[in-house]
Amino acid sequence: MDKIEKEIDEKFGKRLRLRVNGVLVQDDKILMIKHKMSDQRNFWNVPGGGMDYGSDSVENLKREFLEETGLEISVNDLLCVHEFLKPPLHAVELYFEVGKVGGELKIGADPELAENSQIIAELAFLSVEDLAKIGNDEKHRLFWELNSFEQIRKWKGYFNCANKRIKQHLEQNTINPS
Repeated sequence: MDKIEKEIDEKFGKRLRLRVNGVLVQDDKILMIKHKMSDQRNFWNVPGGGMDYGSDSVENLKREFLEETGLEISVNDLLCVHEFLKPPLHAVELYFEVGKVGGELKIGADPELAENSQIIAELAFLSVEDLAKIGNDEKHRLFWELNSFEQIRKWKGYFNCANKRIKQHLEQNTINPS
């Protein structure tokens, strides 16, 4: 286990976390964050993070978005709930559609991690084609089979990769551009 993996395990592992995540689509591109998960592995997901006790999901998502991206957002519809379980990490993740209301895009920091242990490596607005070029082992499961951003608005319900629910849902809601 390298230094980054050890830090992630100590801060976030071996406990259930409730996370909020924001899906920001602009000009047919989605804002994604590349996280450095180890010396050998990166992981792309939308901005978001763990909820703080005493703050609701909207407050938490606004805080996380600002910390990670420098952007101020409005929090709109709940898109789906996803359960991520890949030990040592276990999270229940709420995915919301968000809109930009202010701020300037810049790489932020995770206040839970030391300055020399930050894991945000890159921010990028990616097209569906750009996402498809990223290996499945380096992006969140929700984005493995994405064919259009309109498809995201059809995510409804609870997804758990172990029970194949998301794969079935995506197959049923694929938009054919014909």
